[in-house]
Amino acid sequence: MGLLRNKSSDYTMLSNSKDKKAWIVAVDMGYGHQRTAYPLRSLAFGGKVLNANNYPGIPLKEKKFWDQNRYFYEFISRFRRVPLLGNLVFSLMDRFQKIMSYYPKRNLSASNLNLRGLMFQIKRGWGKDLIEKLKRNPLPLISTFFSPAFMAETFNYPGEIYCVICDADIARAWVPPDPEKSRIKYFASCTWSRDRLKLYGVKPENVILTGYPLPKENVGQDMEIVKHDLRYRILNLDPIWRYRTLYGPMIKGFLGELPQMPNHPLTMMFSIGGAGAQKEIAAMAVNSLKEKIKNKELRVIISVGTHHELKEYFANHVRDLQLDGWIHILSGNTINEYFEKFNQALRTTDILWTKPSELSFYGALGIPIIIAPPLGSQEDFNKRWILHIGAGTEQGNMQYTDQWLFDMLNTGDLAEMAMQGFIEMEKMGTYKIESIINQ
Repeated sequence: MGLLRNKSSDYTMLSNSKDKKAWIVAVDMGYGHQRTAYPLRSLAFGGKVLNANNYPGIPLKEKKFWDQNRYFYEFISRFRRVPLLGNLVFSLMDRFQKIMSYYPKRNLSASNLNLRGLMFQIKRGWGKDLIEKLKRNPLPLISTFFSPAFMAETFNYPGEIYCVICDADIARAWVPPDPEKSRIKYFASCTWSRDRLKLYGVKPENVILTGYPLPKENVGQDMEIVKHDLRYRILNLDPIWRYRTLYGPMIKGFLGELPQMPNHPLTMMFSIGGAGAQKEIAAMAVNSLKEKIKNKELRVIISVGTHHELKEYFANHVRDLQLDGWIHILSGNTINEYFEKFNQALRTTDILWTKPSELSFYGALGIPIIIAPPLGSQEDFNKRWILHIGAGTEQGNMQYTDQWLFDMLNTGDLAEMAMQGFIEMEKMGTYKIESIINQ
């Protein structure tokens, strides 16, 4: 049985169910907001995440409105690759979601044009159908995007309303026009987003620093999984013992004794975003690394999500390079299948190459991040945050990837980034959010 039905009897049945916990609401626009919701699925009523732009019974008019926004964003993201004109068009769009500089500290609670336009659409009825359906079983509502949280508050949702921050810093659009009167509570991803929410005027009691919700299957209730995986990863990231020689006691203090041998070959994963805007970067890097791959010095995973055309693109590229099976294309037919495979593959991934999206927080798993060029203001801040912590580095010249990547291995730099991410980033966000909801 689906979560949402048109018959009132179905809602009554849902309301009487004993396994109800919370409504987990995301949006099907890229992977970021769905990836943020995926670790919270154990909290979700029926174990399913709702997409505000694609749920059973969504009015056709609303679905078209959501689809237009998604298509526009994906088109602009891909169009950015067009020389000169692409960057100009993207920068114009990005102005509407620009994050103001943090300093000097000042009151940033005033509304802006982007937020006023959003609220105008909501007050005209955008999202009302979804909220009216959820009202029939008013569980706590946890949204990984700001629009559904605003909809719930505007249409007087009777349950608690929470919003999960999925970047290190956020634009003003994440906070309602009158934050002092808002009852939306925020799960802040890090101290940067926590402090930004306060500058936007959110009441301190409505800001909860939980950290980003990471997959339980990669962390473990007592961090036993993440520590286990990092012990083996350090061996691959520090092949000539440069880092371990200097910081052996610290490593032992956090991880215990390291194993004698790795349990997997040195592995790097490229994660291609939902719009596919980084596919050329991955292709160029693989071309530079092809001799390392052929010699079985490096295994490569190219994560393409649910996009069949991207899978075909890389399948053809790899076939031409004849890389003898040491390169794998990771994909899924559904978003849940993809996330399940992705999280499993991360356990034996040593280096993650990605644009600084929500995957920036996966540095907490002890995986060093090679930062591809950011798309948008929020990713600029994510990049700054990764570099501030020391959990990653900007990508180098694609033509010489085989040189600079292995130099960082031999100097122990990547091992150091892995430990920095593990030590400095919050890992228990999912468990903290569950604890708050289950109080």
